[in-house]
Amino acid sequence: MNRTALFSKDIGLDKSNPKETEDKIMNQQSSKLQAKDLITVGIFTAIYFVIFLACAMLGFIPIFLLAMTFYGPVITGIPFMLYLTKAKKFGMVTITAVICGILMFVFGMGYFTMITALICGLAADFILKAGDYSSKKNTTLAYAVYSVWFIGNYIPLYLTRESYFASLVSGYGQEYVDTLRAYTPGWMFLVLLAACFIGGLIGAALGKAVLKKHFVRAGIV
Repeated sequence: MNRTALFSKDIGLDKSNPKETEDKIMNQQSSKLQAKDLITVGIFTAIYFVIFLACAMLGFIPIFLLAMTFYGPVITGIPFMLYLTKAKKFGMVTITAVICGILMFVFGMGYFTMITALICGLAADFILKAGDYSSKKNTTLAYAVYSVWFIGNYIPLYLTRESYFASLVSGYGQEYVDTLRAYTPGWMFLVLLAACFIGGLIGAALGKAVLKKHFVRAGIV
């Protein structure tokens, strides 16, 4: 029994229609992540995260630390939208998100980013899949939802507030901590959350405008 016949039996295909069987097998295989897909993930994740870190360097100024929830997704929108012209398989965006979450944990930002990154990465992947990786609207929404993973960096400001501020004093000074505390009343969390999403929408629009030819070439309309 040849490989096609064995595979057909395993997934319950009708062997009386060889062409249909071959087509379904090819679709099944092409939907799986391959080495070239993982290379694409690695390259674009590295580019995205380096730019993200460059944006974060302004965080030593309290107001910029908070504003990053908006300008971060805007600036990283261009490389990420280019990434989405290459990401045509479920799971690629989730892998990128998980890597970013783990890196933030390693850099001392706590474990919340790993949780928000996983949730937002999966949600973005499902949105892209729903648009068959060819919808501009879904691509825009996917990036906006993905960008909400940023909020994981700010959860400690509210859930572990006192211990978080205490940990900042030695590195940033009491004045920095007092200013940041004043800028972050409880209601500000919702503002930061909205800023991530809105920044993502603007970043996606900017990315599509700059990379118009790439989107046409990728069949995203």
